[in-house]
Amino acid sequence: MANVLGVRFREVGKISYYPYEGGNLSVGNSVIVLTKRGLENGTVMIKKNLSSEVLLTTEERIVRKTTVKDSEIIQQNRQDEKIFYGICKKKIAEYGLKMKLVGTEYIFDRSKLIFYFVAEGRIDFRNLVRELAYIFKTRIELRQIGVRDEAKMIGGLGACGKPLCCATFLDNFQSVSVKMAKDQGLSLNPVKISGICGRLMCCLKYEESSYLDILYDMPNPGDTVNTPNGPGKVISFNVISKTVKVELDNAKMGLPVTFEVKDLSFE
Repeated sequence: MANVLGVRFREVGKISYYPYEGGNLSVGNSVIVLTKRGLENGTVMIKKNLSSEVLLTTEERIVRKTTVKDSEIIQQNRQDEKIFYGICKKKIAEYGLKMKLVGTEYIFDRSKLIFYFVAEGRIDFRNLVRELAYIFKTRIELRQIGVRDEAKMIGGLGACGKPLCCATFLDNFQSVSVKMAKDQGLSLNPVKISGICGRLMCCLKYEESSYLDILYDMPNPGDTVNTPNGPGKVISFNVISKTVKVELDNAKMGLPVTFEVKDLSFE
């Protein structure tokens, strides 16, 4: 078994594991970590023992708990990021590049400056990188991201009126399909099932399993069921309320009647 700490470098991001020695660090502590990108600042999210099957490199490790001086550097980096963002955005316009700048990230040790952008296709930004490197005197990386990542970085409000799931608690994007909207009885109008990023809403995925569990115990439209009022044919159903509309065989007017699933019998 190995003693490790799970560290998150962004407010809502993946958790990476690093070995540590001693017991002076706990969940919630700010730490300085040596990663493949250099020295970075993160927050301890998990403290546990992991099996030796988890790959932990000896090069990447937690260096120390964040000091007062480290905090001053972090604060300065955040201020510089805002300034550098404006400069980069201006240079993009000067070069006439069809790309939208989304965010800027300054590595803690100031060894690299990363600019995140979205674009419809490939962009030749070699001249831009050279000029930015000359201006900022550090390594420059322009990283193209997708529209879902853009929404995660910028944030906003979803159709439910709450902050975006991706910007608050979803640390990984999972595949979402139209079938999930069908399973949940939602309108297939793209406007109604898409997030502000233009892609299918992430909540369709993490609610899918609950809907499938309920659907497993429900009849399908067209099925014949026995009701307290006699046999009939299923017209529609409501997953949330666990009710089914049935057209009874003996109904004079043919109007459907709503029943709870637990009151029906069917094969």
